[in-house]
Amino acid sequence: MSRLPQSQSTHALLDEGLWEGKLFSGAWQAPLAGGRTAVIEPATGHCLTITGEARAEDITQSAASAARHQAAWEAVAPRQRADIFLRAAQVLQAHADECALFIARETGGILLKAHHEVREAVLFLQLAAGQVMQPHGLVLPSNSGTLSYARRLPHGVVGVISPFNFPLILSIRSVAAALAAGNAVVLKPDPQTPISGGFLIARLFEEAGLPAGVLHVLPGGAHTGAALCADPHVRMIAFTGSTAAGRKVAETAGRNLKKVALELGGKNPLIVLEDADLERALSCASWGAFLHQGQICMASGLILVHESLVERFVEGLVERTRRLRVGDPASGEVELGPMINENQLVRAHQMVLDSVGAGARLQIGGRYEGLFYQPTVLSHLKPGMPAFDRELFGPVACVASFASDEEAIELANRSEYGLAAAVISRSVGRAMSLGARLDCGMLHINDQTVNDDCVNPFGGRGNSGNGSSMNGPANWDEFTQWQWVTVKETPPQYPF
Repeated sequence: MSRLPQSQSTHALLDEGLWEGKLFSGAWQAPLAGGRTAVIEPATGHCLTITGEARAEDITQSAASAARHQAAWEAVAPRQRADIFLRAAQVLQAHADECALFIARETGGILLKAHHEVREAVLFLQLAAGQVMQPHGLVLPSNSGTLSYARRLPHGVVGVISPFNFPLILSIRSVAAALAAGNAVVLKPDPQTPISGGFLIARLFEEAGLPAGVLHVLPGGAHTGAALCADPHVRMIAFTGSTAAGRKVAETAGRNLKKVALELGGKNPLIVLEDADLERALSCASWGAFLHQGQICMASGLILVHESLVERFVEGLVERTRRLRVGDPASGEVELGPMINENQLVRAHQMVLDSVGAGARLQIGGRYEGLFYQPTVLSHLKPGMPAFDRELFGPVACVASFASDEEAIELANRSEYGLAAAVISRSVGRAMSLGARLDCGMLHINDQTVNDDCVNPFGGRGNSGNGSSMNGPANWDEFTQWQWVTVKETPPQYPF
C-alpha cells in the first residue's frame, strides 16, 4: 500500500495535515484510544490519507461536549445562524473542483456524480439558512384569557450515521438541518469515506465560523455507531445505510428511548408500459441501473417491461451497456468507476451467478477485474431469483416482463422494500393510476427512480425505512419535537 505524494493530497481546503490521525471535536485532536485508519482510493489502491478512528471513549467525550455547547448554539440569533450556513455554502462553491475531485477519488464515483454531490450540498446549506428563518410554532385555539401555543424545540444532540456511496449529500442533508433546528451534532461517517462524508463538512463549518463544540466528526466502524446509538446525551439518530444495519440501529436506539430516522435499502421497480417511448425508456433504465455502479439506495433495481416490448428493450439495453466505459473515475473519461470494496463486488457477482444458475439469462457483462465490475444485463428474471428479490448494489440491470398492469403492480409490490418506484408511459393518467397502487415512499412518473430535489420529503416504507422522512418540510418534523405552552394572566380558581 503506497501513499500519494503530499502535493497530490493536500489542498487549500482539504488539508491532510489537519486531520492526519485525528478526529474533529470542535478542534482537531488525536483519538483517546489512538486508533488510525487508512483511506484507500478504490480505483488505484493508493492510500489517499490517514484519519483517526473513533472508539466508544471518543463518542462519550464528544457527545458530552456537544450537549454542553448545544444550548448556547440554540440561543444564537437566527440571522447569525443563517449567515453561518450561507458562508459554508460560499466556501464550498469556491472549492467546488477541489472537493469534487477528492469525492471522486475517495468514493470511486465519476466526476459528474462528484460535482452533483457538491452542488446539492451547497443547496442543502442554503436551505438550512432558510430553515432558520422559518416560523416554527402555532397559536392554538384556547379559552378566553389564555394564550395557547405550540413551538418546536430541538432534541439537543443528534447523532448522524452516513454511508459511503453519496457521503457528502447523505451526511450534510441531516447535519445542516439538525444544526438549523438548534441541535448539536455528532457525525459518524463511513470509515471508507471519512473525508467526503465528514471532515470536508467540518472544514466548511470551521471556515464559516460555527462555534466550537457544536459539530463533532468521528469516523469509525460498527462499534462506533453502536456507541453513538447508546450514548445518553444523544437524543436522536439519523441513519442512512443498509436494512440489516438499520435494524441494529433501531434496536439500540429504541432500547434507549431515542428518536430514530431510518433511510435504508431498496429494490426499486421501474415499470415500462407497452406504449412507452423506447429510446427514452432505455435512457432512463440505463441511468437508473448503472449510475455510480448501481451503489445507490434508489437505483432502478428491477426493470419491469411489458412482454410486447421486452425483447427490443433488452436488445437496446445491451447495446447501450456495451458503450459504457469502465475505469478510473478521476480521469473524467469513463461512465463507471470501481466498486467500493471487494466484499461488495463479490456479493453482487455471486447474486448474478446464482440468478443465472436459477434460469436468468446473462446478456452482457458478469465479469470483473480488480474492483471494476463490467456493467451487466440480466433478463428473464423471475420471483425467487436473487437478482429479482434482493438489493444487488452493483452495476447490474435486472429485467423481467409482465403481461398486464395488474401483474406489473403485483410484481413490483412483492418486494419487502418500499423506497422509490417509477412508471414510464405515453399516457400520464394511466401511469399515475398504476403508480398510485405501488407501495413506495417516492414515486416518479415518466422518469427513473434515482431522484432527489433536496426540498422534497425523502424516505421509504417497509424495509426501506421506518416511515420517517427528511428534507424540505419534513426537517422540522424530524429534528425537533413539539412543546405545548399556555399562558394565563392570573391562576384559575379550581373547585378543590
